Formats: sequence, C-alpha cells, structure tokens
Amino acid sequence: MRLIAFREALREAMSEEMRRDERVFLMGEEVAEYNGAYKVSQGMLAEFGEKRVIDTPIAELGFTAIAVGAAQNGLRPIVEFMTWNFAVLPLDQILNTASKMLAMSGGQVGCPIVFRGGNGSAGQLGAQHSTAFESLYANIPGIKVVSPSNGYDAKGLLKQSIRYEEDPIIFMESEVMYGDKCEVPDEEYYIPLGKADVKKTGRDVTIVSYNKMMKVALSAAAELEKEGISAEVIDLRTIRPLDYHTILESVKKTNRLVIVEEQWPFASVSSEITYHIQKEGFDYLDAPIRRICSADAPMHYAPNLAALAIPDVSRTVKLVKEVMYLKK
Repeated sequence: MRLIAFREALREAMSEEMRRDERVFLMGEEVAEYNGAYKVSQGMLAEFGEKRVIDTPIAELGFTAIAVGAAQNGLRPIVEFMTWNFAVLPLDQILNTASKMLAMSGGQVGCPIVFRGGNGSAGQLGAQHSTAFESLYANIPGIKVVSPSNGYDAKGLLKQSIRYEEDPIIFMESEVMYGDKCEVPDEEYYIPLGKADVKKTGRDVTIVSYNKMMKVALSAAAELEKEGISAEVIDLRTIRPLDYHTILESVKKTNRLVIVEEQWPFASVSSEITYHIQKEGFDYLDAPIRRICSADAPMHYAPNLAALAIPDVSRTVKLVKEVMYLKK
C-alpha cells in the first residue's frame, strides 16, 4: 500500500488507462501546459504528448461537443471541467446527445466518455461556483453518476469508468479533497459502479452519505460513539445506479436512517433514497427517515452564512439523537 493524495489517485487512474488503451485521451481547460487547475494531470503532457493531453479554449460547450463526437467515433475521451458549475454550459451536449444517442440510434452508436471535475462548495466561491449537481445528473436516463469520498475509491471507480463503462459517466470530485491522503494498493484494481460501501459498522442507526459529506458522517459517528450510540455509516460512492439493497439491509439491522448530503433538499438524492426505503423497508423503521441537506437557497459568499448552509457534525449528531428519541 502507498499513501498518496486524492489528485494523485485520479492521475494514476487516467495514466494507467491511457497507457493501456491509446483510444483514451484527456481534454479540458489547463490540463496540459499548466498541469491541471488542481494539478490532477501533472506530468501527463510530458508522458502522453499534446495529441492525448489537450488544452482547450474557455468554451465548455465547444470542447464537450468535440469529445462527444470523438466518443461516438470509437475513442474514449476524458473531459475535465474546472468545476461542474461550468458544465451547465454544455448540458445540451450531455443531456441531448451523450445520454440519448444509444437509444436514439437503436443501440448502434454509444458514447463511452467520462466527464470529471470538482463539484459542490469549496469555500468562499459564491453562489455561481458552489452548486452540488449529483441529483440533477442522476435524473437523466442513460447517464451514470459517480461521487467518491476518498482516493482509494476514486481511483478504482475512475478506472472502471474509463475501461469498462459504455455509458457517459458523470464523475464528481471535490476541490477541497484533492489534497486528502489515502492508501492505495500497488496492484491494479477496479471498483464496479453501483455498489455502496459500509465504511463503519453499527447497530443503532444508519447514516448514509457520499463525496465530502462522508467526513461529516464519519465524524458524527465518532462523536455518537462517545455517547454509546453505534452508527453504521454507508458511502454510496455511485449515485446512479444507486445501491438501495445495502441501505435496506443496514436499516433492517438498525431500524433508523439518517441521510447527510450537500444537495439542495427538493428532489434530492436523499428524497429518492427515502422513497425506496420506506417502500421496501417500512416495517423495519422505528422512526421517520430524516435527512440533513444544504440550505434551500443559493450559497452565500460570507463564510458564516456558508457554514450555516452546509451540513455539519453537530447538526448531524442532533438529528441522530432525534431519531433515537433521545433528549436534545
């Protein structure tokens, strides 16, 4: 095992697949000469050359369209968006072309492409650069959505997405996690999409989360443990397909469910989970399913207001105690 940063895990995944398959290439703003806005692609231009690590203009709709066309003609592009907020501009290509082409062509033309980049809030970046988009993209048939919480998972899921997936992949990272350290094995590995991971076992309550909110979930579980409350923590890893089975099996054991996510609350990932678990596991629940989401409002620039808008450990602990029917 080696201790590496989240950005290095992503770089290793892309580089290993590019060495294996010459059809794979990376394109995006500043990915080549500048080594990536967050240094994820550092050194890749030197190894693979300018035909496979391609700097693009600041024109997301244009270079996304080029990548979609390349994928439909047999290549396997990786498109880096500096932030998923900028991917609102090429949403037409993602929604109306990439996600629908396989169906519209009667299975004749696929679009094996990975769109990846930073997602969600990352400090004082203001309302236009702080949106979490998992639920928006997960609502589109024909697309798979991946949202890892650590470098080990990110590498395995990204390699799986590049090598084996024939559908368009929305791969959502977090700008505040690129420097996080993690252990990855020396040997090659892949993580199949659609399989959640139980990061901590427990008996009293199930906490479900993903991406950087997993830090909140695990920290809350550690605080609860000090008070004798045993929380089972599940990392979704993949938003679509979503692993309802792992959540349901956990709820059968703990009889309580709390969901922590960075989405806005309306039509969110937690809404979808809640529907399925109450439908399939109603008789196992000893309390209503509860969730903590971001505030139902644009993100403020002021740090005190931003902190109030995003789920935190103290509010998660409080919510768990409520479903345990303990005094606040």
